[in-house]
Parts: sequence; structure tokens; C-alpha cells
Amino acid sequence: MSHLVSAVRRSMDNAKAEAQDRAHEWAQKHNLETKYVDIVVHFIGASGIPKMDVVGTADPYFVAKLDNNISYVSTVQVNTLKPVWNEYWNVKNVPAIASMHIQVMDKDDGMVTDDYVGSFSTTLEPGAKEITIEGPTLRRNRGTFWLKIETTPSTDKKPEKRSYIFDGPIRFSRHFSPTVGRLTNLDDARLYSTWKMFLRGVRLFFDNDEVQHWNTNYKAAQAIFQGPASIAVRSTIQAGHRMLYARSTRNGFGVIKEPADVLNILHGGRVGDKLAHRVKPAVYTYVIAVDDDSFRFSETGAAFFVDFASKHALHSNCAIAVRYSGEFHPRPEGGWENFNDQIPDSQVRWELVIDNNSGTYSPDPMLLPTLKELLEYNFPGFIIHAWDFNDPRLAQSREACRAYALQKRGIKQDEFQPHPHGEEVSLEHLSSTSPAPLDPATDRGEIYST
Repeated sequence: MSHLVSAVRRSMDNAKAEAQDRAHEWAQKHNLETKYVDIVVHFIGASGIPKMDVVGTADPYFVAKLDNNISYVSTVQVNTLKPVWNEYWNVKNVPAIASMHIQVMDKDDGMVTDDYVGSFSTTLEPGAKEITIEGPTLRRNRGTFWLKIETTPSTDKKPEKRSYIFDGPIRFSRHFSPTVGRLTNLDDARLYSTWKMFLRGVRLFFDNDEVQHWNTNYKAAQAIFQGPASIAVRSTIQAGHRMLYARSTRNGFGVIKEPADVLNILHGGRVGDKLAHRVKPAVYTYVIAVDDDSFRFSETGAAFFVDFASKHALHSNCAIAVRYSGEFHPRPEGGWENFNDQIPDSQVRWELVIDNNSGTYSPDPMLLPTLKELLEYNFPGFIIHAWDFNDPRLAQSREACRAYALQKRGIKQDEFQPHPHGEEVSLEHLSSTSPAPLDPATDRGEIYST
């Protein structure tokens, strides 16, 4: 019953946000001047959250939305009725008359949906705010939420053309594959992780309609997106995506503040290995999603890719289009062939080599310079190379990366491609037999983890 109440409440909240969108459209249609601001929201914390769990207290998090145009999902604060988030959200080119709506949720690990605690709305008027969280029935008090809003006039000459631009901080989450713990002889849990990172200013570089549609000429993509049989294929891939990116109290969270934070994500020695703190010579599969501008990736050799028609579709949740997709790998300046482990990682300038190697979406190579600019904007400490998948420099660099992994880091050859081991339980099997959690940020099962 609580899940039904939550669903009804979320539907009401979405209807309210859609009404606000129509109000903005009406104002623009009638040539009413709309002022735009850049905002910084400091989500401080809450108190008085009701006990939601039979055992324990609550695991609260919240979903914030600006006019149903852009969303922010907080970290999960475990076992507390007085969560302290201390998180920031920067957004450029926001209509000054916009409204922010916040839903407070209780994370239920292993459940299809999470419990709804309450919600509230607020204007973007600057200053500190102490707001009552309203419950799902009779507007009863479900606690108090503290936040602070700062605004400055937008400096964009045409903010209405590029509104609601996410501008940091760059947050990321690490999700452990649900197959971890079920696999035999598993000694590299990192290989079985997926990452989600929110990039700044994607629409400052890519126009709203500049997307990469699924490749109608690619047989594997046709099996996912075309014909009656594709429905079952898509359903399995989408369930797998939700399991890979499921929000849970076990997720790892962080914020990218400097190049060292990126290097920490790319560390990858085996557990107990003296090189565990070093950057791993590895190749990653990635997509940049259209729905939330997130950068989603995992090691290309992760075995959870086994049996799936497309690695990129698994990361994109079978999206019809992505902003961009392909593979990338880190390397020391000049390439792995010129490196040795006697040189500390901290004394090296690092490079990211990124490409458009994706049969599912076949990204336009003419946009590689745009991709390069986007990554330079987000990772200023790195040299970025954006190369077409047919570029011989790419093949040489990728092979040098893998050769170093084989010769210097003890990585086995069969880790470079998805493969099953013995009696491993595949993600495809799990996703076809287990309910996958839905995410309240969209009500479509799409995951907006921090």
C-alpha cells in the first residue's frame, strides 16, 4: 500500500511540474520577458525524518527537480533520522521564476521501489530556507529540510536557447555488479563495477538535437530496436541496466575536484597487490546519455557483458539515441610503451584516449573535436585525444595499453573480452529472473545516481 501511495504522490508531483512548464511556455509565447539566473543550491540536511524501517531507522535520500527539466539525486544517508548531505548543485541559465521540487525517499535495498517520505516545493529566492517536508496524506509533517540558494544573473547572451545547464560539481557513483559474490574465483571486483559520472556543460558543446541515433545498418542493433522480437531483447537489457546501476546503500560516491580524483577511479590493481594504487592499463566502454548528460562506463572486459547484444545498449538502457559513445583508455603521456612502473603516477602527465568505437550507435566522427572540448572542459589536468575508431594511432595506443597490462601487471589475456568462467551466474540470467528496482527520479526505471 505504501508503494501505491508513493506512486500516486509522484504522479501528482509530476503533474505539478508539467503545469509549471506550461506556465513558462505561455509566458514565452506572449513575449513576457523572463530573467535567467545561475544558481548554487546547498543541500544541507534534514531532521525529524520518521522511522521507515521495521529494523533500524531510515536510509534517506532526496530527488530535486527544477521545473521537471533537470534532476539531482543525493547520496543515501544510512540508518539516520537526521541526515546531513552537505551537497551542492550548480545550474546555469535557469528562469528566475522556476520552482524547485524535492522528494525525500527512504532507500530499500533489494526492493522494486523505495518508500516515499514526503515532498515540498520552493522558489529560487536567494537565502537560507527551513522547509517542512509534507507527507502523502493530510499534508502531515514528515520532518524539516534545510537548504540555501544563491543566484547570480546569467551571463549567457541567449540563455533561453541553453537553459538548465548542469555546471557541477562533477559527482560520480560506483556500482558493484550484482553478479559479484555469485562468481567463482573472482579476485578483481573492480572489473565488475560500473561508474556513473555527471559531466558539466554537455549542452554547451552539444546542441540539444545533436544526438547519435541507433545504427539501423548494424545487425546487433536491429535485434534490439527493430521488429516484434526486439521487445523481449530490450526488456532483458533494460533489466540488466537497472541492476548494474541500481542505487543502494552499498554504492560508492565521490566528487571530482582535481586530476588525482580521476586517477583514483582508474586505479585497478588486484586486491592485496602492491600495484593496487596504480592506474590500471585498461579499456573502458562508455556512453554519454541524452536524458541526464551522464558519462557511464565500465571495463570492456567485464563478464557481465556476456550474452548481451550490445555493450553500449546495456549502458544506455536501450536508449534510441545517445549523446556519444565508444571506448576510452588512460595512458601516460606518450603512451604505455614509453612507461615503466619505476615512475610514480603522480609524476606523470596523464592522457585519455577516447574514440567512437560503437557499432550500436556509430557516432559521427565529425563530432570528435566537440567530444575532445567537452572532456577538456571537465578534466583540465588531462591531455585528451579523440580519435576515430579507424585511426591507426588508436589501434597502436590500445594495443600498447593491453601489452603493458599483460607483461607488467599480470592481467590475463581472457580479461580483455567478456567471457564466462565455469559456473558463473550471468547478469542476463539474473535480469530475467529477478525484479529490477525502479528509480523515483523518472518513474521509468532509469537510474540517476550521484
